Amino acid sequence: MPLPIVHHPAFDARFDPAHRFPMSKFSRLAEILVEDGLVPADGWQVPVPAPAAWLRLAHSATYVDQVLNAAVPREIEKAIGFPVDERVALRSRAACGGTVLTARLALEQGLACNTAGGSHHARREAGAGFSVFNDVAVAARVLLADREVNRVLVVDCDVHQGDGTARIFEDDERVFTLSIHAAKNYPSEKARSDLDVELSDGIGDATYLDALMPALAQSFDASLPDLVFFNAGVDPHAEDRLGRLSLSDEGLMARDRAVIGFCREAGVPVACVLGGGYSRDIDALARRHSIVHRAATAEFSAPSAGARRREA
Repeated sequence: MPLPIVHHPAFDARFDPAHRFPMSKFSRLAEILVEDGLVPADGWQVPVPAPAAWLRLAHSATYVDQVLNAAVPREIEKAIGFPVDERVALRSRAACGGTVLTARLALEQGLACNTAGGSHHARREAGAGFSVFNDVAVAARVLLADREVNRVLVVDCDVHQGDGTARIFEDDERVFTLSIHAAKNYPSEKARSDLDVELSDGIGDATYLDALMPALAQSFDASLPDLVFFNAGVDPHAEDRLGRLSLSDEGLMARDRAVIGFCREAGVPVACVLGGGYSRDIDALARRHSIVHRAATAEFSAPSAGARRREA
């Protein structure tokens, strides 16, 4: 049985290639996953775009209506970083639906990956930082409302703090938020996650993992999760335009396998989302994003935690 991987053509809202946000990476990532045999050409799990009722579980009704009617105020569009037209609204709904489907597939099969998601700067009242809707927050609230899970852990390894996620869940004891990020990077005004790990500029692979793994263990002990959302942003990479850290491709692979492997060993399902990554070289960026799918495929093929214990 192959690793479940979620994709929707609407993930790519077809921005001008000169735009600061590298929108075409989503289409190129899908092509690479097929080219490299990680997904059969007809093997995608295709989500349904999130309905308004799902979106309102994490966002205010006013803001949801503004997005769905392409009537977002200009000051909010400025904070997001691009106009929110019908195509962007569909993309954002599809990404949320994709993360809901990824989470449900993870609950069924132990592990699943989205080819979008991780829009962690969107808070309840508005979007920001290239994030229109907070797909992880929407998915967590949908699963909690449907009683598919009781407790959720968000492990956010994007180079930027998951401030929107932290704010949405600041009074929700069912969701524990862990954010490991560059201390001096966006946003300038940080939120308070349940656990924040702030990193100095320029740190590399070994130092990063030394900081991440104890925080992951602490978060597990504190949250006792039924499901983990893993934001596998690649913007901690040394060549990322908007990052301030110095991870290598090998470091990202080690990070992703460490996080996924830790959760698998604990017997907790993992839903992986894409997170941030910024480069003018779309092919290189898309291949960097594919690291989490490769790491997840390797972990999915490995013996289960129970089988490993029996073999030991």
